Amino acid sequence: MYINGADIIVKTLIELGCDAVFGYPGGQILQVYESLYNHQNEINHVLTAHEQGAAHAADGYARTTGKVGVVISTSGPGATNLVTGIANAYLDSIPLVAICGNVPTDQIGSDSFQEINITGVTLPITKHNYFVNRVDQLADVIREAFMLARSGRPGPILIDVPKDVQTAKCEYVPKGPLAAAVPVMPSREELQHAARLINEAKRPYVYFGGGVVSCGAQEKMLALAERIDAPVGCSLMGLSGIPTDHPRFLGMQGMHGHYASSMAMHKADVIVALGVRFNDRVTGNRSKFAKNAKIIHVDIDEAELSKTVNAACGLRGDVVKTLELLTELVDEAKKPQWQAEVDGYRREENEYLDNRSGLTPRNLVLTVNKHLGPNTAVCTDVGQHQMWSAQNLKFSTPRRFVSSGGLGTMGFGFGAAIGAAYGTGERTVLITGDGSFGMSLNELATAVTYNVPIVIVIVNNGVLGMVRQWQTLFYNKHYSNTVLERKTDFAAFARSFGANGEAVSSVSELDAALGRAFAGDGPYIIDCKIDKDEFVLPMLPPGGCMDDIIVKL
Repeated sequence: MYINGADIIVKTLIELGCDAVFGYPGGQILQVYESLYNHQNEINHVLTAHEQGAAHAADGYARTTGKVGVVISTSGPGATNLVTGIANAYLDSIPLVAICGNVPTDQIGSDSFQEINITGVTLPITKHNYFVNRVDQLADVIREAFMLARSGRPGPILIDVPKDVQTAKCEYVPKGPLAAAVPVMPSREELQHAARLINEAKRPYVYFGGGVVSCGAQEKMLALAERIDAPVGCSLMGLSGIPTDHPRFLGMQGMHGHYASSMAMHKADVIVALGVRFNDRVTGNRSKFAKNAKIIHVDIDEAELSKTVNAACGLRGDVVKTLELLTELVDEAKKPQWQAEVDGYRREENEYLDNRSGLTPRNLVLTVNKHLGPNTAVCTDVGQHQMWSAQNLKFSTPRRFVSSGGLGTMGFGFGAAIGAAYGTGERTVLITGDGSFGMSLNELATAVTYNVPIVIVIVNNGVLGMVRQWQTLFYNKHYSNTVLERKTDFAAFARSFGANGEAVSSVSELDAALGRAFAGDGPYIIDCKIDKDEFVLPMLPPGGCMDDIIVKL
């Protein structure tokens, strides 16, 4: 089959099982859009309002499906508008392929109109990137990009394709996806060392992150936890990895994590860490983090082992296969004393819960929970609402919590919710703040145009809540540029775009509004007014440790 490069791009995407792409056209990618037009019955293209929204949509699609998300842009500003989305995917280990057009090869380096060295720009935030200057390399580059994006530790790949390569022709032969490389596995001696540490433990704790979600290691992890009688906690990226109501699950750990989860980790003598990073939000003061614990760290990426905290045993390998081998080597044990201690932390946590009446942040999220189905994806932006959501949302299905963990990207949520809706094929919920929503509200045009079923819950306190919380606690209440004082009527805004919207100020009003929103078939905005002085608690102060945790003000 003798076809041009643009057709090779589109046909190869279809060959690799890609059913939806997100993007925005421009001069140097027009040939690809011509091909997308000709293949519109085989692959769905979603035109977003901005390239950053397209990148986040591809990210949300990837998180909810486990497939590679694809975003397409033109050169210059189109490509640079992807950068935040690519960086977000990189720091959260999300499989993403970004395909960018560029000026013709004979104009590269001449500062042509809308020329940018996007491979150079994105080199630090991609797992790999390509500049393709020969059409006969194009199909194999895309196949390799998909394989790299999803293999090992997943991550984003960028492919830069000059315009003349898109128009040049060559023979195209379908091949299908490339097999992922066989992952390196820990040695028998390393596994035996880890098993000895676990068998000697009196207070074991299992801690997991996004790596467990992405590789589907939940059952193997729970089997190990049952065998060694350990409580289980997770990072932000691990949420929805196991059912929230699982009896061993203590919830998210860390700066704004559940008290019981954080205290159990702090008091553990062995921490089995699975597919997770020990970043500063988890550890606080690293010199004081889990001082009495020996850490067994399992990760596919060797660079993460002992990167921030020293592991007594670092196991590089696929988490599923490593857990299978490790569980066979550990002794079955009961730890009644440890379980009693953990139950005590649970009771203490219950004493600290915010049980006030009215439209408090906790009651807001608990009301949202009442309307969620088992397959409903919940996306968030970044800030206080993100932490309230992480603390209180209930999940029964993996891959249904979609949030920006590593980069902490305000404006991530709306694009991600669009991608998640396409990924799950069902209604998606976006919980956002008025500050974050202001960064991506243009994507309401996308949601309305495509009638994307999204319920948008705006936690509206009129301030940049998380930053203001820090200013209250640590900056003498100097509220420098965190009081928004905007006049935006979000319900009227929704109607102006062709969506439905309303404002609520009580739990009963929110419950009724959610009922109407879930009964509809398109985007629906619910503007929830809350007090500007609501805080996210617990909170680990900067530079502190679990001994310094703030549970009440």
